[in-house]
Amino acid sequence: MLANYTRSARALADLLQREGVEDKLVLSAIADIPRHVFVDDVLKHKAYQNTALPIGQGQTISQPYIVARMTELLRLAGVRDKVLEIGTGSGYQTAVLAKTFSKVFSVERIKALQWQAKRRLHNLDLYNVSMKHGDGWQGWQSQAPFDGIIVTAAASQVPQALLDQLIDGGVMIAPIGNEDQQLVMVVREGEKFTQHVIAPVRFVPLVPGDIE
Repeated sequence: MLANYTRSARALADLLQREGVEDKLVLSAIADIPRHVFVDDVLKHKAYQNTALPIGQGQTISQPYIVARMTELLRLAGVRDKVLEIGTGSGYQTAVLAKTFSKVFSVERIKALQWQAKRRLHNLDLYNVSMKHGDGWQGWQSQAPFDGIIVTAAASQVPQALLDQLIDGGVMIAPIGNEDQQLVMVVREGEKFTQHVIAPVRFVPLVPGDIE
């Protein structure tokens, strides 16, 4: 399967389309990206299954459906240009964003994961991504504002610092909650923030601080 990952990636994209993902650009990104390069060797045989997988450091590579759906939600909300990702992780979601939006900024608190992800993205010739090692709760103030923000770990509550970094009309997609998590879309209108609950989800927690 991995010798011909293109066929496997296309099959995964076809599966996600049957599961309800409709955005053609998002599906094209899923079909183009070799997900097996983002997981450890012992898990490569599971790379094109629609499932989350461990990547070490207590983190996971998200289920492809969730990756595609969160990306699609930003596009459905009209986001096209400048996106902030909180939680680079393996870099797979980052790669999908890089093929979908013109400029991606990604923050990761675990430096070892950040460096691995940066190497993978460069190997795939994805150079429209800027990365920062830091606390995801704080976002990336010096690069704000952002048209869209995507959070790939669950915060106990919506981080105010991230809301402040949205443009007027900007959109954030984030899992919120501890035990009972919900995927939430937050839309900024001036100083008003409107929340829409999308679906129940399960993510690792968004931990404050950073790790060298």
